[in-house]
Amino acid sequence: MKGAHCQNLLAIPWFPCMLANAFLQELAMKKRFAQWLLRRLGWRLEGSRPELPQYVLIAAPHTSNWDFPMMLLFAAAFDIPVTWMAKHTLFYPPMGWFMRAMGGMPIVRHKNQNIVAIMVEAFRDGADMVLVVPTEGTRAFAEHWKSGFYHIARQAKVPIVPSFLDFGQKRGGFGPPLTLSGNVIDDMQYFRDFYAGMRGKFPEQFGPIRLKEEAGAGDNPPS
Repeated sequence: MKGAHCQNLLAIPWFPCMLANAFLQELAMKKRFAQWLLRRLGWRLEGSRPELPQYVLIAAPHTSNWDFPMMLLFAAAFDIPVTWMAKHTLFYPPMGWFMRAMGGMPIVRHKNQNIVAIMVEAFRDGADMVLVVPTEGTRAFAEHWKSGFYHIARQAKVPIVPSFLDFGQKRGGFGPPLTLSGNVIDDMQYFRDFYAGMRGKFPEQFGPIRLKEEAGAGDNPPS
């Protein structure tokens, strides 16, 4: 993982951030170490590293607390520097230095922030960025995916790359990117097809792959 996350950070000491990056580069986030650890844990890597400067990265199925650290481990194994959002209270020193070095971006949830607009502007600034956006928003069963990932990608005009953790076959990786067509039903069908047959750690908690917006987009929304 590259140490780029230090350069635009405000109000954080640069030296601890550099130390955090050095620690991650030399240890857990090293590509070969991550690949070795995943194989030791019995996981198989599938797919290839997306060769794109900017995209939204989604991860499913999301049914346990293990999903996020496992996703970070797979990202490291494919040498993908990711940016992800978390509540700002997790970024106080000293842990905040490491959170930022791993790609974390603090979000103040109690403020009236338009997260979609902020992320779209970040893409439009032109910097290379792989933005991890949660689709389900909860480990519990949900009737719909949250649509933030779709709106960010559509407005920023960047593709969406699906990543996966299939606990049924202990395999994980990244699928082909999707450039959105603007037809929400057709676009979401791509993800329904991609994730078909994959099992989360707790399969009963993985809900339907659909957005609320699909209900008003056609006469026959998906079930």
